[in-house]
Amino acid sequence: MKRIFGVRKEKPPPPSLDDATTNINARGDNVDARISKLDTQLAKYRSQIKKMRPGPSQDAVKRRALVILKQKRMYEGQREQLYQQSFNLENAAFAAQNIKDNITQVQAMKAAHKDFKKAFKAKELDIDYVDNMQDDMMDMMEMTNEINETLGRSYAVPDDVDESDLMDELDALELELGEEETEGGEAEP
Repeated sequence: MKRIFGVRKEKPPPPSLDDATTNINARGDNVDARISKLDTQLAKYRSQIKKMRPGPSQDAVKRRALVILKQKRMYEGQREQLYQQSFNLENAAFAAQNIKDNITQVQAMKAAHKDFKKAFKAKELDIDYVDNMQDDMMDMMEMTNEINETLGRSYAVPDDVDESDLMDELDALELELGEEETEGGEAEP
């Protein structure tokens, strides 16, 4: 069968955007080189025209210079087209890279979404479990406060003692201590 119909030829892969951009830039460089050659020729013709006297020989040099100038303008137009093509290819490459980055970002988000779902299925992140744990913590804190209050009670102090009475008694003690110091100080000399 292969001998009658032949073997299918493998198609080469299409050129990448980078390859196409490189080729167009190389062509642009070639056109730039041609334009610079034409510039040197035009400079030569200009200097010849300045040195020559008006007449048929000067007209012939001017005609050659005009032909060179037309070629230069044609090449400049081609160069502008190549620059525009290169710009378009670079924009396409940028857009293609953005699409690849977006796909990567979506894939990462899908993976993170799966991880979140797994994490929220865990017992530790069950909202009822967390609520119950918080309630238990509050109950234990209240019990701890009650225990501290109970342990902090005083045994010999009656509950009906007024604070102003205690302050008056403290002032009286200070006066007594002050009198004892003055009496003790007089007895020594």
